[in-house]
Amino acid sequence: MTILNLIYRSLRQHALSTLVTAGSIALAAGLLLTVWVVKTQSQSVFSATNSGFDAVLGARGSKLQLVLNTIFHLETSPGNIAASDFEMLRRNPMFAGAIKTAIPIAVGDSYHGWRIVGTVDQLFDTVEYAPDRRYAFASGRNFKLGENEAVVGSYAARKLGWHVGSTFHPQHGMNAEHEHEELYTVVGVLAPTNTPVDRVIWIPLEGIQTMSGHNPLAKAEISAVLIQLRASTAGLMMNNALNASGGKLTFAYPIGTIVAELFNKISWVDKVLTLVAWLVAVVASGSVLVSIYNSMSARQRDIAILRALGARRRTVFGAVVGEAAAIGLLGAAAGFGVFAGLAAFVASIIQAQTGVVLEPLQWNPVFAWGPAAFVALCVVGGIVPAVKAYRVPVADTIAPLS
Repeated sequence: MTILNLIYRSLRQHALSTLVTAGSIALAAGLLLTVWVVKTQSQSVFSATNSGFDAVLGARGSKLQLVLNTIFHLETSPGNIAASDFEMLRRNPMFAGAIKTAIPIAVGDSYHGWRIVGTVDQLFDTVEYAPDRRYAFASGRNFKLGENEAVVGSYAARKLGWHVGSTFHPQHGMNAEHEHEELYTVVGVLAPTNTPVDRVIWIPLEGIQTMSGHNPLAKAEISAVLIQLRASTAGLMMNNALNASGGKLTFAYPIGTIVAELFNKISWVDKVLTLVAWLVAVVASGSVLVSIYNSMSARQRDIAILRALGARRRTVFGAVVGEAAAIGLLGAAAGFGVFAGLAAFVASIIQAQTGVVLEPLQWNPVFAWGPAAFVALCVVGGIVPAVKAYRVPVADTIAPLS
């Protein structure tokens, strides 16, 4: 109790320096927690996000670009494939037996930056975007093929202020090069799925293919085919048949592995941010050392009096180290508040850009070892001033000046 009382009195006496030092630790802790949680959760969530599909068939090019464009609705399309290639999947006995579901899509239009994707009604009627989870409508119904109707993802509908009955003119390209003359009516708003589907405006496939102002060849082309396989061995077979042959098509499989490549390519960003967080932590622990050490001169007489009243050297040593630990604990606790704000901001940006929803407050081991590491660094920083307090000469310090 003596040590705890000494720690409390010292923290209260030096409240300003305590708050400033704890604040710097809070910033470092919040940054580290945010970087670590967003890194680990993004990698796991993005790798698991495939909208219910195992593979994508598209134009010859980068598998990663194809997956980002068709599953996450990012990047530009690598090009179109002939509609006959989609029919080939149905006619070829080798492929037909391996494929459970094949959904064609067409891209290229938008509405004020929100992507418009053409597809078939089967996507929302029969496909499970996650195990045992099919698309549901928060309001309205699925579009009808051949009609100027649209189904809107929940996030896009909320941001655009759309509801069943809203109308819009599609715009050519992602930069709104010009407005198409066709008028589309929203007939359904999807329930949230926490996937990229939530950010998309969906219309019938032929709507994209026959849109005014499009190349006449668009009627005989699609952008890609989203594929559900009956077994993983089917994916390996199709990979060998379509990719190894060096033909005009790209078969992107498996989606999760391809997405993981993206995180491998940008892993240096995480490393740099983590390094910055640890450097800030080291500087913060150094500030603990400086703050307490600089106060030792003013506190020497108090320490000497305590020693004269019977306090042991180890008690004084423990009180100073405990003070450093208390500052670290205060900073680490406040760091969770900084983390909550930063992580929520980053998660909102990720959702806005990709449709993928992160849950930053979900348990992560860093919540345990991160604060413990910061407290440990502060304890290390408190050892030097604790040694100085330990060596305070009692007789010389309390002797009257003459």
